[in-house]
Amino acid sequence: MKKSIGAKALIVPTPVWVVGTYDHEGKPNVMTAAWGGICCSKPPCVAIAVQKIRYTYNNLVERNAFTVSVPSVLHAKEADYFGIASGKTTDKFATTGLTPSKSNMVDAPYVEEFPLALECNLIHTLELGLHTLFIGEVLDIKADEDVLGEKGLPDMNKFKPFTYNPEIRTYYAVGEYLGKAFSIGKELS
Repeated sequence: MKKSIGAKALIVPTPVWVVGTYDHEGKPNVMTAAWGGICCSKPPCVAIAVQKIRYTYNNLVERNAFTVSVPSVLHAKEADYFGIASGKTTDKFATTGLTPSKSNMVDAPYVEEFPLALECNLIHTLELGLHTLFIGEVLDIKADEDVLGEKGLPDMNKFKPFTYNPEIRTYYAVGEYLGKAFSIGKELS
């Protein structure tokens, strides 16, 4: 029997994404965002939710672009720090020693050391309440060659991404391989 735990901003797992923007002076900034996901396959789009009080919010509105860098477990501390510190008062790249890379497709930086980066053009904004939903069309994806596997796509075991559990504020590494999607369920038909 299921027990009600109430209405919460809770779904597990949630992604650990690092959103990259430039501020009004062109300084690269990043923030960690867990409120996000794929929202359309054609055109390929992702959605991120950002509070108006965040430094990244105005950067998104002014530049109409953002990146999503996806860290591996090797950079969990840095990704966590990006969500703790404010770009308004701190140069997060200088503090962590990580490198901002200029996107080829959009006016936003990504984190060079993270194995995957999506370059997104802002196409829609939706006010939801405490958060604003920003929808970006993915114009390109950059991936480190050493994390690519079958069909030239990211291999979870090589990539080693991690997830976030919002209500208890903990991180978890992605687990074991279970089988091929749209395949293992066919055993039931």
